[in-house]
Amino acid sequence: MRILTVTPAQPRTTGNWVSALRQQKGLEALGHHVHIAEAGESIQDLENETEDFVPDVVNVLHAYRCGRQWLACRQSDRIPLVVTLTGTDVNHGLANPEQGPTILTVLERAEAIITINALTTTELQRDYPGLASRLHHVPPALDCGHAPHALRHGLGIQRECVLFLHPAGIRPVKANLELLEMFEPVAAAHSPCRLVFCGPILDIDYGHRFLQGVKSRPWARYAGEIPVIAMPAAMQEADVVLNNSVSEGFSNALHEAAWLGTPVLARNIPGNMVAFESGRQGLLYDTPHSFVQQAITLARDPELRRRLSQPKRRVRSLMEEALQLEKIFLALSMHCAVGPGF
Repeated sequence: MRILTVTPAQPRTTGNWVSALRQQKGLEALGHHVHIAEAGESIQDLENETEDFVPDVVNVLHAYRCGRQWLACRQSDRIPLVVTLTGTDVNHGLANPEQGPTILTVLERAEAIITINALTTTELQRDYPGLASRLHHVPPALDCGHAPHALRHGLGIQRECVLFLHPAGIRPVKANLELLEMFEPVAAAHSPCRLVFCGPILDIDYGHRFLQGVKSRPWARYAGEIPVIAMPAAMQEADVVLNNSVSEGFSNALHEAAWLGTPVLARNIPGNMVAFESGRQGLLYDTPHSFVQQAITLARDPELRRRLSQPKRRVRSLMEEALQLEKIFLALSMHCAVGPGF
């Protein structure tokens, strides 16, 4: 089977690309052919890639950013469409007057809609009952790389410093700059600690303000982009992994940290709370005040960090995820081949 995956035009360290590459690896292990295309400004480029690859199914990894480009392609009327929803699609896009109608159009045209978060599935079934029969919950697999990465040494951070790591692209929805400001009282209360950010700069203006903020704070560092295959090594050098996102579909980074046994401190949103078990692999916070209190406690209490270092007992394998995707894609391909009377 030939599967075209369409992802936003972003660096390969972003969550969409991580998911696309992981799914490609699993599906190709089952014998399928998978090509990943980027949805950029040019519809013609996407049409050309589709013409060259001749897919049986198209899977877009963002309803708004990729789905609208796909619907503008001349091949969109004759190839089954699968939409994998992201956090920004569900948590912001559907309620946005500009994006909402487009996202709903894409979802109505899709033969299957994949969610990676069970809470999202339940919410969509309730709010959009017309989509319920096409919704499929496909929990993500975990595919950790094994490349080394000396995070502390590269940044000149001593072992006695408590290292808080925030792995996320630099853009407003990830609230990197806001986290930098929230961390001020933590650094003041526990001086041997460092806040380290890693991820690509995806919003130039926001990124400029963020870099200026890091530069003015001696306890903060920006490590740039860390290759996906080296992220486990980087996380294992951290004492706490953070997530301050306003919106997440499902946090791959927290999922990975929880499996590795690095304690998590994350904003209490659906895409974070399902990625780890609060009280076992980390803690959740609802307000800046609760973040500060919990971060200070984690910095000062190594025994608490040890208790929150209980790795996830069970994670999905690449093959489990790929087999579920295969079942969805094959059903659509067969239905298209025999016609609507199937």
